[in-house]
Amino acid sequence: MRWPGPGEPADGARRCSAAPNAAESRARAPHLLQLVPPTLHAPFDRVDPTARTHDPAPVASDAVSTVYPSTIAAPVEHEIVITKSRFITTVAPVADVADADRVIAGVRKRFWDARHNCTAMVTGVLGDQARSSDDGEPSGTAGVPMLEVLRRRGLTDVVAVVTRYFGGVKLGAGGLVRAYSTSVSETLDRAVLVQRRALTRIGVDVPHAEAGRIDNVLRDWVRHHDAVLGDTGYGSVATFELWVPQELIGALRADLASMSGGALEPLVGAERVVDVPTG
Repeated sequence: MRWPGPGEPADGARRCSAAPNAAESRARAPHLLQLVPPTLHAPFDRVDPTARTHDPAPVASDAVSTVYPSTIAAPVEHEIVITKSRFITTVAPVADVADADRVIAGVRKRFWDARHNCTAMVTGVLGDQARSSDDGEPSGTAGVPMLEVLRRRGLTDVVAVVTRYFGGVKLGAGGLVRAYSTSVSETLDRAVLVQRRALTRIGVDVPHAEAGRIDNVLRDWVRHHDAVLGDTGYGSVATFELWVPQELIGALRADLASMSGGALEPLVGAERVVDVPTG
């Protein structure tokens, strides 16, 4: 068969909102992030053109059990005031370093009159690329503390920009470290996390007459098997897309046969590291 497929400071004030002009949260279909070695590709495999796919990178041989860093679903902006200084934090999910640089440039353009726009980013499927900037604050008091928060949260493909409007009172090195760390930490508390797992793409071709019933059954199946239901394509047949842990492909094959009297067979595609929203 062929898959046609498509602590908060005592004097601190707080403000939180969605970042202006922020992209919408990721679509219901999972985000594709990384190809595993090409030998796992099935001939019918095709990547959804609306999904972002990263260039291949090293993947552990036991990819099913590998714990990948998480990311966030959408940009968030949050403000605190410490000793008259305003700290406005923007955190955003990014595809790569160039994407992070575009976010930083946008924040700097928006807050062009601020004293500082300090930054930190972590990128890469494994979170192995990192960069930070103090942007004029004393060395080590802004960018590095911000980066440490991202690291402690186990995040990747995320950028943080903290904009400071100086209030006339110096905070000292320790105060700056606490201020920038708290700014990023509180903003991340308001973000929706997206987990990443290595899942295998499965296609199921179903006659249109049976599509409604099979849709309901598959939705129930993914809820009970730590899997994800992707997009459904409609052509000569309805093609359901699932993202399934590799060790559960056999169970899916057996359940498909049971629910269809042996008529349905899964089309096994490539394994990917996939974004799975937690909410």
